[in-house]
Amino acid sequence: GDERLAELLEGRVAGEPTNCISTRRNARMYIIDDTALVYDTGRTVYINYTRYPEQLDSSDVIVIRDNYPQMCKTTRIEARNPTMVESLGTPLFLTDFIPYKRASSES
Repeated sequence: GDERLAELLEGRVAGEPTNCISTRRNARMYIIDDTALVYDTGRTVYINYTRYPEQLDSSDVIVIRDNYPQMCKTTRIEARNPTMVESLGTPLFLTDFIPYKRASSES
């Protein structure tokens, strides 16, 4: 997972961690195994390491329980095994979101 995350963040610079991020309709959210939850808006990639990253499995489906225009540390979110549709998922306890933007090539 760490190697995949490093590839994703190559050429990007970390910003100040934040409690909440604005959600976007065209954003992509996915899991990197045992590492982090990724929220990719295209221009900015937000990384959330979660409180228990060892529970993260990229084959899981992400279910957001709170549908608000922002996702915050307190947002109820879970990861579900796609083969167990009727069961409850594993709650993900979010931490701060760290924004990564492409490094500017202008000097």
